Amino acid sequence: MTLAKDSQPTDQITSLNDTEDIIIPPSDLLSDEPPLESDLHRDQIELLLACLKWWWRERTDFYATGNLTIYFSPEHITTRDFREPDFFVVLGTENRPRKSWILWAEQGKYPNVIVELLSDSTAKIDKDFKKKLYQDTFRTPEYFWFHPDTLEFQGFLLMAGEYQPIEPTNQGWLWSRQLELFLGVYESKLRFFSPQGQLVATPEERAEIAQKQAEAAQKQAEIERQQRELAQQQVTELRARLKELGVEPDLPE
Repeated sequence: MTLAKDSQPTDQITSLNDTEDIIIPPSDLLSDEPPLESDLHRDQIELLLACLKWWWRERTDFYATGNLTIYFSPEHITTRDFREPDFFVVLGTENRPRKSWILWAEQGKYPNVIVELLSDSTAKIDKDFKKKLYQDTFRTPEYFWFHPDTLEFQGFLLMAGEYQPIEPTNQGWLWSRQLELFLGVYESKLRFFSPQGQLVATPEERAEIAQKQAEAAQKQAEIERQQRELAQQQVTELRARLKELGVEPDLPE
């Protein structure tokens, strides 16, 4: 009786042993991105991030970052076979700071949009290996690349499992279904444009626009004041002239 009470079924013991063998991969890995190619690459990433975060300032359901490691397979931690897109956006996720993007800690979500900044040393990898990786493994709906030096710009939409080139507009812009924005080159930079074709401005550009608008309003107010003074002066002169002629003027004061 005692033996039966203290013993455990064989299948239960096996189950416990199997559980002990499960190794849960870490979910707090630091980013391990390589250094950026140049100041142009760093400035371009910061520009895209600043503009998109301001455009979506009322939203909390996205994560946008740049030059951050994406850990997409536990075994790749030791083989160091992970990726660091220059700029990527994940939709339908919590908007909060992260050390890295760890797939198994993020409900298996891959980026919805990736932008790679080409350079002479990375262009072949970005156009071949990474394009295939983002197409076949990440299944990222939209992939763009941009060369900050030559201004080469191209985008792809995932259709039936393969990337197809996105047809540019007359301005050379490419429409992003995921972001619901155009991407296009403006003053040698990759920029966002609204569906109505308006440039998504940076904080500095918005401040400059606001200052110009304030200056224009002040100038218009000054012109209107001068016009009122001139009109009043003309009325005063006309009243004086009429009185000289012996005519009582019927003019507003």
